[in-house]
Amino acid sequence: MGSAGRYDLVITGGAIVTETDVERKDIGILDGRITEISTSIDPEGAQVIDGRGLTVMPGVIDTHVHFNEPGLEAWEGLRTGSAALAAGGGTSFLDMPLNALPPTVTVSALQRKRDCAKDRTYADYGFWGGLMPGYLKELPLLADAGVMGFKAFMSSPGDKDKDGFRRSDDDTLREGMKIIAQTGKILALHAEHEPTVSRLTLEARSRGQSGPESYTASRPVEAEVEAVEKALHYAAESGCRLHFVHISSESAAGRIRDARKTGLDVTLETCPHYLCLTDKDFAVMGAVAKCAPPLRDREEQGRLWNRLQEGWFDYLTSDHSPCPPGMKAGNDLFEAWGGIAGVQSTLTLMLDEGHLKRGISLPVLARLLSGAPAERFGFAHTKGRIAAGCDADLALVDLNASYTLHASDLYQRHRQSPYIGRSFGCKVKMTLLRGRLVYSDGTGLHHCGAGRELTPVYPGVMNVST
Repeated sequence: MGSAGRYDLVITGGAIVTETDVERKDIGILDGRITEISTSIDPEGAQVIDGRGLTVMPGVIDTHVHFNEPGLEAWEGLRTGSAALAAGGGTSFLDMPLNALPPTVTVSALQRKRDCAKDRTYADYGFWGGLMPGYLKELPLLADAGVMGFKAFMSSPGDKDKDGFRRSDDDTLREGMKIIAQTGKILALHAEHEPTVSRLTLEARSRGQSGPESYTASRPVEAEVEAVEKALHYAAESGCRLHFVHISSESAAGRIRDARKTGLDVTLETCPHYLCLTDKDFAVMGAVAKCAPPLRDREEQGRLWNRLQEGWFDYLTSDHSPCPPGMKAGNDLFEAWGGIAGVQSTLTLMLDEGHLKRGISLPVLARLLSGAPAERFGFAHTKGRIAAGCDADLALVDLNASYTLHASDLYQRHRQSPYIGRSFGCKVKMTLLRGRLVYSDGTGLHHCGAGRELTPVYPGVMNVST
């Protein structure tokens, strides 16, 4: 039992999700860190949160969001994006280099993004740098300046601004990998084969087709697989550490798994929308459910769930990609902005669909949502786990609270989401960032500006399954 006065905050009686188990215990917190986990802690002198009836998860670490600052604050913004993250049980995020002006391809652009984030977020944060043509010399400078890794597109990123982000051609990708390998950083890839996508898109447009089915057919699984294979070949040449974002197919995941067995340092993610929505939902919902790669059919979705449960995927991200509502308007699905805004729903989707409906254990989901990304990016010493010495980044969830998501529940700038109207069997009740309440189901948001920039202390090397 802890002695009196040793804690600022004590959470009593919650079901604590550790790396291996779920245990009903108390958590003692001092100066934002977990200092004790035991069956009975004396809370004298401390603030107390009654955790009885609640499940205490590590805060979600979302390594793939687009919060659009600087320059495109009308799309989202770091304050509102992190607010939605916090309301969904999230406590850390890594912001992508694109869908901002300027994109994060120089140190000065990185500094502008840092200035935007300072004292304005509800969660801790880090930033990706960008790999794109014309900026190879910037890669070592960005690495030294503290980016968490680099991001490149093997297909068009859809940015029509002349100063926006551009895809990497083969020469840029190959040379960029060589440089990034020397920095020890990770290169994250959007893997779709541009020649295939461009050809199929042109064919559909020439036939006057613009609907969901035609858009989906223009970005087949084969385009994802071909890009993955090319990138793996380049990584084998260069020794570059890779991470594949939003993998949407069993075939692509299998190629990555096979490459890892040969010794390549490569990880992969998928997203809740590939697990919870299908091409049929896209056909009904339209542009609000448009993404790239596109939503797949129910059979592919079933295979993804199977492979997730077998350990093929390292972690999960939202790929939160918002835009003003006007960019989702109209019936031309090739022209509408491609991106799903779902950062607030990641945890509840995975708990509802993964745990409550499919029986995936809470420790497995905690690793997919928190532990593994912290490990990959080198801050598992303080993040991603409920353990003594770690930051008290916690999501308190009621696994018996059913509700239906309404637009008014969303904290992002534009209240559009394919999950509006969806019923969930669980609900986030509180989110704590380093022991400070940043969201409560009853009182809303608290402590804007509590977020700090993440600092890894070693290169992230994961224990990955093969």
